[in-house]
Amino acid sequence: MTSSFGAFLDPVADKFLVCAALLVLVHLTRLHALVAFVIIGREIAISALREWMAQIGASRSVAVHMLGKLKTVVQMVAIPFLLFDGRLFGLIDTRLWGTVLIVAAAVLTIWSMIYYLQKALPEIRAKAR
Repeated sequence: MTSSFGAFLDPVADKFLVCAALLVLVHLTRLHALVAFVIIGREIAISALREWMAQIGASRSVAVHMLGKLKTVVQMVAIPFLLFDGRLFGLIDTRLWGTVLIVAAAVLTIWSMIYYLQKALPEIRAKAR
């Protein structure tokens, strides 16, 4: 069973869990605060942009793109690796791979934010007139 409220709450819950995990990683000194700030800041900015675009009837211009999905996948692999912080199966150094992946996620975060802002810019300019 689904509801409008559930559809709204699901992505908010995902963002909340990611932000909480990033803050824990910063506290444990497994993640630099700047990386966490970039990722959390982008989530807030793009969520606000999507909300505003929906209010002006232009939500299609900031629809989810493959770049954003890729960012999410990389981030969702990096976070558990950094939380585990050990050797997986005696082979995989999760701190090393988690760090590489979270930096890649931060780069994808900036790239996807620029993409979404560029897609929204024509609508923003049109409404400003």
